[in-house]
Amino acid sequence: MSQRQVLQVFEQYQKARTQFVQMVAELATRPQNIETLQNAGVMSLLRPLLLDVVPTIQQTAALALGRLANYNDDLAEAVVKGNILPQLVYSLAEQNRFYKKAAAFVLRAVGKHSPQLAQAIVDCGALDTLVICLEDFDPGVKEAAAWALGYIARHNAELSQAVVDAGAIPLLVLCIQEPEIALKRIAASALSDIAKHSPELAQTVVDAGAIAHLAQMILNPDAKLKRQVLSALSQIAKHSVDLAEMVVEAEIFPAVLTCLKDKDEYVKKNASTLIREIAKHTPELSQLIVNTGGVAAMIDCIGSCKGNIRLPGIMMLGYVAAHSENLAMAVIISKGVPQLSVCLSEEPEDHIKAAAAWALGQIGRHTPEHARAVAVTNTLPVLLSLYMSTESSEDLQVKSKKAIKNILQKCTHLPALEPLLHDAPPNILKYVVGQFSKVLPHDSKARRLFVTSGGLKKIQEVKAEPGSLLQEYINSINNCYPEEIVRYYSPGYSDILLQRVDSYQPLTN
Repeated sequence: MSQRQVLQVFEQYQKARTQFVQMVAELATRPQNIETLQNAGVMSLLRPLLLDVVPTIQQTAALALGRLANYNDDLAEAVVKGNILPQLVYSLAEQNRFYKKAAAFVLRAVGKHSPQLAQAIVDCGALDTLVICLEDFDPGVKEAAAWALGYIARHNAELSQAVVDAGAIPLLVLCIQEPEIALKRIAASALSDIAKHSPELAQTVVDAGAIAHLAQMILNPDAKLKRQVLSALSQIAKHSVDLAEMVVEAEIFPAVLTCLKDKDEYVKKNASTLIREIAKHTPELSQLIVNTGGVAAMIDCIGSCKGNIRLPGIMMLGYVAAHSENLAMAVIISKGVPQLSVCLSEEPEDHIKAAAAWALGQIGRHTPEHARAVAVTNTLPVLLSLYMSTESSEDLQVKSKKAIKNILQKCTHLPALEPLLHDAPPNILKYVVGQFSKVLPHDSKARRLFVTSGGLKKIQEVKAEPGSLLQEYINSINNCYPEEIVRYYSPGYSDILLQRVDSYQPLTN
């Protein structure tokens, strides 16, 4: 065989390998092909091509493996069991930027599925190499490495700590300062994934100077970057008062309130979450939010969106109101109660209704004035129906009951209580009757209205255990009226009158 023929054979072999990896990489982009590729044993065919002498074949083989591993955890598991990871890690340090991106993509695709698969990446020594890639001159390599590190860190505190111990945080903080928007996004996302697990991990992110750089990007025009920045700041702020105060000290207000009006729904949601995580800690932090116009801005935001986007804002109002009478009044003055009542009535999801019920309970529990502000929006019958509905989730029933109880124990606005006399079950009725027993002895107008509206008649129909708290309340109410009035409205009294008619002998001349 001539030299020319030998070269032709090698050319054909190279062309066949190139076509094969390109075809597999292409087929792996469509979910309907995955099972067929898996059954054909494609993993074992791709593995030797990671060591191919031709760089483009290596890169395309890695890309194909990444796409397969990204699809489901079975295929990711096959990458681990096929002993492919050590080869990828070795090549990650040695090869060109195209290969590095493809190899980091495979590590990310494997690591995203479960803590066990992410741990397999850690065990094969990938973290040190990925951290080195964060210093690469090519922004795409940095991005791919940051993405893989974030996917490993997001599972739990142990994996996150491993990423920290490998020295990733200072380099991720440098990455958020790079000019490329995509790199900023991924680095901010990775910092968020690290910070979320514990105060200690969040503190390591803070100690690297991340807060100031993140805070500067709150008003960046790129919506996806804003999402990640707001998420990272909220994952830091959620853990403790100290961390929340550090975030506030970076002068995120009033800039973060601008994000509540953003066109991007997830920017709105993440901004709401950040404000919620700050508000929950102390009355002082909540007061700061009130002072910057944060409560009014949040109420407007809740009114402008639907569903889960609303949820953190609803909870934030509840946290603010829970701290003190004055803060709850700030929510009332900003017209928060009607907006929460709308959420309670119109949201289809039980967990959002439950959050609105909880928030309304936190507002109404302070004083009669607070309770009245909630009661006049016709919220109590809605809460009662949610509590009594068999279709409501257990959490919604519990939160609705607690909210009713909180509001009723302070509510002296009797017109709002009256409908509950007719509909409430005994365990709620005692709170309703209890409020009437407190108000009626001191209000003659209310006593008259209670008779004409049918309230007194309804009270006589209530069956209470002798000696119970409910019976005591009923006795207190009955003592507000002449005995003959009480008797007149008691069940069976009309029968007694009719009997007297029957037995009455008219006087004859």
